[in-house]
This record gives sequence, structure tokens and C-alpha cells, in this order.
Amino acid sequence: MTTGSTGGWIAEALREHDHASEQEPEVQPEQRPSPRGRRELPIADREQQVLDRIDRARRRRARVREERITMSHGAGGKATQTLIEAVFLDAFGNPLLAELEDAARLAVGGARLALTTDSFVVSPLFFPGGDIGDLAVNGTVNDLAVSGATPLYLSAGFILEEGFPVADLTRITASMREAAAAAGVQVVTGDTKVVERGKADGCYINTAGVGLLERDVPLGVAQARPGDAIIVSGPVGDHGVTIMLARGELDIESDVESDTAPLAGLVAALLDAVPGVRAMRDATRGGVATILNEIAKAADVGVVVSEDDIPVRDEVRGAAELLGIDPMYVACEGRLVAVVDGAAAEQAVAALRSHPLGAEATVVGRITAEQPGLVRLKTAFGGTRIVDLLVGDPLPRIC
Repeated sequence: MTTGSTGGWIAEALREHDHASEQEPEVQPEQRPSPRGRRELPIADREQQVLDRIDRARRRRARVREERITMSHGAGGKATQTLIEAVFLDAFGNPLLAELEDAARLAVGGARLALTTDSFVVSPLFFPGGDIGDLAVNGTVNDLAVSGATPLYLSAGFILEEGFPVADLTRITASMREAAAAAGVQVVTGDTKVVERGKADGCYINTAGVGLLERDVPLGVAQARPGDAIIVSGPVGDHGVTIMLARGELDIESDVESDTAPLAGLVAALLDAVPGVRAMRDATRGGVATILNEIAKAADVGVVVSEDDIPVRDEVRGAAELLGIDPMYVACEGRLVAVVDGAAAEQAVAALRSHPLGAEATVVGRITAEQPGLVRLKTAFGGTRIVDLLVGDPLPRIC
């Protein structure tokens, strides 16, 4: 699977580099002729120039180039990030929104609260391991949990298509009720709209969640520092691959199931045991790779991860290879990525493994001071490659 290296800002930076090299006015003694008949810098200097231009390209003001919304704008990658920065932040920008965390942290009447919202358009509505109902509850609960809050209350808004079976709606709401009970939250308000046949693909759900911030912990991806460890709480890619296979468009059989689950208990176990937690994110749209890029950009640090250390189930890896996708970009619905003080890495892994949802937690990489803003992957073959934000949308409608 490509990581956007043939398009987007990396390609732009490489083109800029080649153009600049062709215009180079001075020839240093150590330079050598290239096959194209011009002088080139030594490889190390050339690579650094490319990295510098990549960095400048990424820092340019975001601008939506498309005239109409595409599926890529909802994929969680580069197009989504550009849309958020160029349209929504431009319209609604304020200090609370500017943090771009999974939930806003609010001070209300002496209480500290977290507020989040999410919408769910997964297709199909029912899939191995879950359905749109428990997905809606768990997704919202998890956004609150990784923000350091204890989830308390949810809203539920339904957009239903004319002709949608009442039996399916009953099944979905029953699933939501069970998921809310398991997560320790209540659905306390909601809304229902019905649109004409063919206008809503059955059922869409919007949720909002409120949680209580009881711990005074300054969590956020901007808090990452060189030397910190990056931890993943378990195998990645289960949910996204499950959805792709459940659509029945490919003749692939697998026992893989969605990992949808509430993470509040897992987060509490980590925060109670480790004082040096910097940030947490649940790896939904865009997967682990997108979170790593968000960390690198927000904290202006480098990120280095090892391909061999990223946990992926064999059946997920096999299905992903057949689908031509990289598990690092595939959504999870019951996994978190944590950044912790490097000295507390073992303690953090032990705390996560003490909870059933973190039994396979592992350190996958480190925060570095080198090449800030970039994520580098040490491959299984011994090389290193840049892990960029996705430009396209390989997995539409997975949550």
C-alpha cells in the first residue's frame, strides 16, 4: 500500500528539490556528476535538503483545492486534515477547538468537563463483533476516556431512511443499551429524523458525550517530548479489515472480528499507575499511522517506530495484504496509542497488560528530536521510510 509518497506534499517537495538542484549556481569540489549531466550534492546533503523542503511544504497554510467534497475528506488522512484546518478551524477557531484533541476540556461552574461528538455511517450496519449501535457508544466513550475523563452521559441522534426495518432499529438500540451499561454511561437525550427512501442508506447515528475530568493531568499530543515511548494497547487493524470483509465484495473468508470496546477502564488503569502519561488517542479513522503524524506535527518532534514491534494479527495481516492496504492505516475501535515518559515505559506496559483489553500492549517506537514533524518506520528489511498521512481513501464508511 502506498503512503501518499507519490502524491501530496512529499511529491511536491521532491519536485521542488529537483528544480532547485537544476538551478544550483555553485559546484562544490566534492560534488559529482549525475547521470543527467548535472552536478549533485552528496547523498547526505541531498537527503537533508529534501527533508527540509518536505517540512516547509507541510507547514504551509492549508487550502482545499477541490471544488467539491470527496470521500477522501472523510478518511481521516491528509484531505481530512486540510478540510478541518482550511474550513472548520477558519470558521470556528478558538483556543478550545485549536487543540484538536478527541474531546474539548471545559471549566463549568467549578467542574472540569470533557465534551465530544461523533457520527457513525458504517456500512454494513451489522458486522462480526458488533454493529453501528455499540460502535456509536464505544466510539464516543473512548474519545472521552483518552482525554482523561470519566464518561458519564451520551446523546443519540438517529437519521433514518424511509422503509428502514423497525426490527433492525430495535436491534441497534438494544445493542446501544448493552454497550452503555458495559461502559457505565447513560443515554439521556436524543433526536430522530426520517428522510426519503434512498437518502440515508438505512440508518446514521450521531452521538455526543460528556465526561468528568477528575485527574489534573495535562494530556495532549502536543505534550510529547524527545525520549518518550509510544505504546499501542493491542493488535491493530481488526475493525477496518472486518468491515471490508463483511461487505462481501471480496471472496475472502476470515475469522477476524471488530475490536469495538469501551476503553475507560483501560485508561484508568494506565493513569492510576503511571504519572508520566503525555497523551492518548484511540486509533480510529486513519489508524495508528495518522495518530503518529498528529503527534509529530503537534509537538514538533520526530517519531520513529519499528515495523516488527507493531502488533498485527496474522489473519488481519493476511487479509490486508490481499486487499492491498497497510494495517498501520486501518481503523481500530478498541485500541489506544499512548505517549509516556520513556523512563515509565515498562510500568505503563505492565499497567495496560493488567487489563483484559491491554493484554498485548507493547512499545512500538520513540519520540526523537531529529527530523521534527516526520514519522519514520524502521522496516522489517532493515531500511527506513517516511510514514505520511494518507491522501486517498482505501477504507470508506468504516465507522
